[in-house]
Amino acid sequence: MFVAAVLRPEEGEDRELEMVRVSPEQLPDTVRFPVSQTKGAVKGLGGDLRQVIQCNQARGGISRERATLRFKGMRRPIVILMLLAFIWGASFMLIKIADRQLSPSTLILGRLGSAALLLAAIAVVRLGPQRTLAEIRAAWGWLVVIGLVNTALPFWLLSWGETRIDSGLASIIQGAVPIFNALLAFAFFREARVNGLRLVGLGIGFVGVALLVGDQPHGKLLAALAVVAMALCYAIGTLLAGRYLRGTPPLVVALASTAVSTLAVLPVGAAQAPSEAWHGETIMAILVLGFVGTAIAYLLFFALIQRAGPNYATLVTYLVPPIALFYGAVFLGESFGAIDFASLGLILVGVALATGSVRLASLRAGRAEAREAA
Repeated sequence: MFVAAVLRPEEGEDRELEMVRVSPEQLPDTVRFPVSQTKGAVKGLGGDLRQVIQCNQARGGISRERATLRFKGMRRPIVILMLLAFIWGASFMLIKIADRQLSPSTLILGRLGSAALLLAAIAVVRLGPQRTLAEIRAAWGWLVVIGLVNTALPFWLLSWGETRIDSGLASIIQGAVPIFNALLAFAFFREARVNGLRLVGLGIGFVGVALLVGDQPHGKLLAALAVVAMALCYAIGTLLAGRYLRGTPPLVVALASTAVSTLAVLPVGAAQAPSEAWHGETIMAILVLGFVGTAIAYLLFFALIQRAGPNYATLVTYLVPPIALFYGAVFLGESFGAIDFASLGLILVGVALATGSVRLASLRAGRAEAREAA
């Protein structure tokens, strides 16, 4: 039978409610107590049960089923996933709003500068200034490269592209990042190569991207290609970080990326800043993009990977484009046609195949059926 137990920290647990397997004959005998003695009786019963659990642990007889009843753990990943999707989905709308008054360089200067300040404060509190600086010095070369390739350049390309195309269309194209990731892995990164069904996913995803880009009017074609280049930059940066910054804390990578990018765009961003006072909606868009859409979103994404794993975290790719389309239609008055939604469908199917999500789901289903049959 299963019994709920809260184990002490010194036993290697985190004081969360868990299920442990105990045979009925191992339980203390049932005893009747007066009402006035109930509290002490329950406390004593807990002590007896703990002794049974510890005794069985020493013999290897306890089977802990963490995933069966962890009230916090079961709910947190989906909450983080949905929150992250709504934050990143709103980023496309906020960029569109800030683009009305600011140049792309000034926009990302404000966004990355505010994000770097918040991440620096968090790093000092969580890691300490000495460790933060030591980690940056240990990998400063690749931190600079990845900061430019994975943050500064794609942020500028997206901001510039959204001056000419709708925010929803930009989100659809960005949804193809895992497809570019798989393509580059196939060509240049042997440790992350794809084959079989994943190659089919690459082809389907590229058809979706080509269909959407090819449907743009001549004046918007270059902007659509800029967003495609942005997705390619993200893919390159992700693969480089996975190879060369695997031992660097994610918080340090996020801080260094935003700080390096801020310094890179500072001269141009400051020179192109408007002379008139910034509008209230512009200031609000920049602050939300920096603090929430960049700094907090980075931390949420890393927390999601730690709690649920990278495969689960990639599900945000499927959620962001539909949410961004909703934001664009409701708040910006953007409209989308059949080709846009067909492209979205092709890209999402391509992502599912290219990242192995379909294969993984099939394997899990097969294993579950095998267990039930046994």
